[in-house]
Amino acid sequence: MSDINVNQVLNQMRAMSLQAAGRPVQEAGGSTDFSSLLQQSLASVNDTQQRAGKMVEAFETGASNLSLAEVMVETQKANVSFQAVLQVRNKLVEAYKDVMNMPM
Repeated sequence: MSDINVNQVLNQMRAMSLQAAGRPVQEAGGSTDFSSLLQQSLASVNDTQQRAGKMVEAFETGASNLSLAEVMVETQKANVSFQAVLQVRNKLVEAYKDVMNMPM
């Protein structure tokens, strides 16, 4: 089993997600709990998907201030962030199953 600091990986994912969304990145000085990091990450992914959906809808209705390239980039950002969360979820489920299958 690999020796990976989960909190550090989640902090990096959150920072990358905030950078992709164009928000300022705040460095965590202290220890934060896993659930709050997960909630923040999910909220960030949801914001990204909502923004992409609004851009797609605006483009489809003929908004002149949006280009197809901008819409596609935002859609791909939303897709990548969702896939990252999906992979984290899969790893968490896998870890949970491994823990539950451990002999006592």
